Amino acid sequence: MDSIIWNPWHGCKKYSAGCKNCYVYRRDGSVGRDASKVEKTKSFGLPLERNKDLQFKIASGTTVYTCMTSDFFIDEADEWREDIWRIIRQRSDLEFIIITKRIVRFFECIPLDWDRGYDNVTICCTIENQEQCDLRFPVLNSLPAKKKTVCCEPLLSDIDMRKYLNKDILRIIAGGESGKNARICDFDWVMNIRSQCIDAHVPFFFKQTGAKFIKDGKLFAIPRKLQHAQAKKAEIDFLC
Repeated sequence: MDSIIWNPWHGCKKYSAGCKNCYVYRRDGSVGRDASKVEKTKSFGLPLERNKDLQFKIASGTTVYTCMTSDFFIDEADEWREDIWRIIRQRSDLEFIIITKRIVRFFECIPLDWDRGYDNVTICCTIENQEQCDLRFPVLNSLPAKKKTVCCEPLLSDIDMRKYLNKDILRIIAGGESGKNARICDFDWVMNIRSQCIDAHVPFFFKQTGAKFIKDGKLFAIPRKLQHAQAKKAEIDFLC
């Protein structure tokens, strides 16, 4: 299935430990842009754009990763979000993935017709350490959403999520941190999460090693271009 990134707004405010080395800040800083300034983008209405034959530019069945250079639930975007929900409703033939650290704002940000959730929306909550696991996972579990996933990226510590894992969670994703100031990701942490997923019969995906990766007590410096490949090479993904 094809996938694209759709950023209706750009810019974010650092929110928790996982934001320390945010790639958006890193990239914006390299061109002198203020990444903390939240602004609508020229791509705001992208899913509704059509080509010269009046067909949608984004083909039916495409997975749309939404707000990857911001946070969908950031309060600075409150005035624009209803328009985005309208677009998501109109393009019910697309699968929208909404990744957020601000899961606690969920009920402030959903549309009036949300009910138990939209069929074409997956809510993905990011959890980087035990503190955020204990804070965010119970909130995620309580939410009315038809599709829920968890992304432990950047994974910054060992995490025990056994009491929160359930079959409503479609997948757990784990991955290390990239960039020259990346913090360590330990393979033992990854394997612990995998073991918990196996016990709970929840699919697990090891996305990337990160730049500083510990395995068997040895620290490895992994080049950016190899971080996904090395994770895949480990062959530890779990499919129920």
